[in-house]
Amino acid sequence: MIDEFLAQGLPDVEEAVRKAAAIEIMPRFRQLAEHEVVEKSGPHDLVTVADRKAEEHLTASLTRLLPGSAVVGEEAVHADPTVYEALRADAPVWIVDPVDGTRQFVGGDPAFCTLVALAVRGEILASWTYAPALEELATAVRGQGAYVNGQRIRSGSPEPGADLRVAIAHPLYTSDENKRTLARLDVPGVAARPCGSAGLEYLKVARGDVDALAFTWPSAWDHAAGLLLVAEAGGAQSTVDGVPFRVDRDNALPFAVGRDEATAARIRDLLRGAP
Repeated sequence: MIDEFLAQGLPDVEEAVRKAAAIEIMPRFRQLAEHEVVEKSGPHDLVTVADRKAEEHLTASLTRLLPGSAVVGEEAVHADPTVYEALRADAPVWIVDPVDGTRQFVGGDPAFCTLVALAVRGEILASWTYAPALEELATAVRGQGAYVNGQRIRSGSPEPGADLRVAIAHPLYTSDENKRTLARLDVPGVAARPCGSAGLEYLKVARGDVDALAFTWPSAWDHAAGLLLVAEAGGAQSTVDGVPFRVDRDNALPFAVGRDEATAARIRDLLRGAP
């Protein structure tokens, strides 16, 4: 069933993602009323009516495209954490972040995106990263490469001798312990900055515009689409214990993503405290 869907159904997923953004997200961009933005865990953890409506829209359309599939969406898991367990079951799972970069969306910054990935038993098979305000759609299918607006992209390797450009977990969302861990990247040869939308940071690595990422949180909806995109562009990733990050298990954190294996390993080793 999955092989047949991957062979025939991907254009329908792209249409569903574009339609959800056109109906539920873009009409609200820079048009949000005060009551349409709500705090979740705190003032820096926001959800908007666009997040909720887009996730509802995608949940309905994606499960209709692939009967028997489940959806693990950011807002659904916030309401009921047991939804996350679908990642460990046998049914195909759509992993959805309806508005990745809600802080940017609320602030009128176009650097936000919708993230969708299709996984089975933790293996990410296809992904969509759609930045509607930037008019960019990045797609990846396992074993078939990474593309932006239909053009293949490759991550390449960093320029020899240049500082590694690294996006790290934003301090607004980082515990004191994780801040101390990320501070290990404050070494010669590494130029670190806070990340924005996780999905768009993954896209920058896949394109070679950023050399590496360091993340301290495990949420599948932030990472699934980007991990496949980077892998299909030629990049690599691993957790601090040296094994790949997977969406269907508890992972050692933080984890590193790089344009190539050597870059990912360098960032991982620094995060571990290796010289």
